[in-house]
Amino acid sequence: MNNMLLIQLLQITLQDTVTNQAEEAEQFLSFWDLAFKGGWVMIPIILLSFIAVYIFFERYFVIRRLSTEDINFMDRIKDFIHDEKIESAQTLCQSIDSPTSRMIEKGIQRIGRPLNDINAAIENVGKLEIYKLEKGLPTLATVAGAAPMIGFLGTVMGMIIAFYDMSNAGSNINVALLSNGIYTAMVTTVAGLIVGIIAYFAYNILVAKVEKIVYHLEARTSEFMDLLNEPVS
Repeated sequence: MNNMLLIQLLQITLQDTVTNQAEEAEQFLSFWDLAFKGGWVMIPIILLSFIAVYIFFERYFVIRRLSTEDINFMDRIKDFIHDEKIESAQTLCQSIDSPTSRMIEKGIQRIGRPLNDINAAIENVGKLEIYKLEKGLPTLATVAGAAPMIGFLGTVMGMIIAFYDMSNAGSNINVALLSNGIYTAMVTTVAGLIVGIIAYFAYNILVAKVEKIVYHLEARTSEFMDLLNEPVS
């Protein structure tokens, strides 16, 4: 008797497990079916999402790499300049791949000219370095603004489809008839907003990191100019 109860319990457990797995598979398929209900408007939204992800990670790792710097870099530059080892200072700058080293190298190359010329040369290099760091950020900002707009375009198109189906159905209006237009309207709106929000946060994260580097470059420029303004002992 106990064996029979045990077998029945095992059968019920297996049936519940199979049912739950089937429901989960149906939910998974329903999610993708729902995504495809958005129609062709989903294609540019998906492309924009790939572009946003690529730009964010590519820029993030580039900025992270260029923001690292030897804490003793400026101290070594000061020692070389005080000892009048200009070539050694240039070699040190060339051995380091960072915006700061390229700016300082340009300043070292201008040593002997008026300080205003040196400062202007350093600022020009700094602007070029900032431009390189900000590569791709305007595109990311465009994605943040364009994705929701494309989603709203899909919403309008979906409502047009729904009203068109209603007008053709006459008195035989039902929910199934309007489902295509409503799916297009809702799915594209949600997808566009999701991509736009993610791109917006990604853009601001990268901008904050670039601004941090800009402040660092300004500090190093001031430090280098102060070094050149020191009285000769």
